[in-house]
Amino acid sequence: MYSFEESYADLILACEDFSQEDFEKYHCFYKYEDNIIAQLMAHGPVLLKGGRGAGKSALLREADRRLKLQNSGVCGIYLSLRHLPLLRSQGKQYENEFLRILIDKIRAVAMNEYSYDFACEVEVYAVHKAITEFSEKINKRIVLFFDDAAHIGREAGLEEFFSIFRTLSSSHVSCKAAIYPGVTKFGARFDVYNDAKVIDISRRFGQSGFQEFFYEVMKLRYPNKIDDPKIFGSLSARDVANFLGMAVLGNVRSYIKGCSLIFEGEDKVTYSRLNGIFLELASNFYWPMLEEIRYKIGIYEPLMDCCTDVAEIIYKECGEKKATSFIIHRNLANKFGKILEILEYAGFISKREASRGMKQGGRGVRYAVNLCNTLEKVTGTRLTKSLYEAWINVTVEDIQFAANNIAFSEICLPDIDVDNNLGILDFDIEKLKKSNVFPYGLTEDKITRLKAEGYCTVGQLAECTEVDLRKIYRIGDRTVERIKNVVDQAIWM
Repeated sequence: MYSFEESYADLILACEDFSQEDFEKYHCFYKYEDNIIAQLMAHGPVLLKGGRGAGKSALLREADRRLKLQNSGVCGIYLSLRHLPLLRSQGKQYENEFLRILIDKIRAVAMNEYSYDFACEVEVYAVHKAITEFSEKINKRIVLFFDDAAHIGREAGLEEFFSIFRTLSSSHVSCKAAIYPGVTKFGARFDVYNDAKVIDISRRFGQSGFQEFFYEVMKLRYPNKIDDPKIFGSLSARDVANFLGMAVLGNVRSYIKGCSLIFEGEDKVTYSRLNGIFLELASNFYWPMLEEIRYKIGIYEPLMDCCTDVAEIIYKECGEKKATSFIIHRNLANKFGKILEILEYAGFISKREASRGMKQGGRGVRYAVNLCNTLEKVTGTRLTKSLYEAWINVTVEDIQFAANNIAFSEICLPDIDVDNNLGILDFDIEKLKKSNVFPYGLTEDKITRLKAEGYCTVGQLAECTEVDLRKIYRIGDRTVERIKNVVDQAIWM
């Protein structure tokens, strides 16, 4: 039987949903990440690039936390850009919405921590001047941490964001932002190679500290179970942590979901048990994720069927040969570039090399595949000791997809509608019931109460305030927080 604390830890997969106290309790960082955090705290603009659940938000929050602990000559300000108006605007409207959110955040920090009355016009150069004056007044450099800044499929306001990012960066202000793979619209004023340092934060199997990190994550989430001999035997907790971390391509959110499956029962972890867990992750976590993404990826919604087709091709080949990675010819990589980016975002694949020579000639991009979906296509769908050892020791050659690959040539890419909005906003809130697509979910009772007050679509619910929600009968503070988390998961990438 789980304690409430363990159930709470299981439920929360996203860093953004933790209170500050619980964030400190359930997160750890290893040496490689300490270097990234140091760069986030230092001078200079930085862009953190990584797929969903890779740990971008955790690194930003940890850098902000350490700055506050040091109480040095730096003032950190963490700002989540999960604001619906930013998704619905572009151009000058986006700039104004963004600046209002930023001004409100800085004003709150300035007053609460320094008794300073921060105020300025909603205009980018006025904001830059006001932040500089605030910095000089408190004699501290300002570090702005922009979380959820740039989303795949939501390019409408990106040029404005990066223009503001560049304008605000100075000797007094250091801007840092989290972005997803595939962000291309940096705008004419922003040179990504000169105006910021881009750090890819993907955790790679074999990297120094990889096993130790995932073992510590498991230990933090399940401190009362990790040493239980009834759960771990010939496969130790460290072995399992290392292998599961490898299987999910080093993605923390997917790893935590896997851990919850390991500890939900009392059965010993064997190859057979891991087999069931991997297949469960494939069928009830990864594939549903593509369905979840479909309605919140904006203009790229028409590509989602092709994403499934490409994933099926990749995993069929990798599963049959029991391979852990593949190389796709650069012509195919260019043609299916956005699809590969979406699959990388969803944790199906992870880029390892931008250019690698191929046996049939030419060069291609090398990707690792998650082993959960691969196992689905392995003959017999069975994880044996020999397969475990082959995967953990990486003894199988890459699969190679040549430029003239027949399976890829049969995929027809649809046209993209640049005016397409987020489909999820028009969905009935019945969509927010607990399911494989939305694992947090709302109860039937809460949905009935919300509808009675006129909140019938996800968009309507997203626009209402916490004050409005508290007015509804039998919806208190904890339920409001729950609703907020569910809506955020439904809308945000």
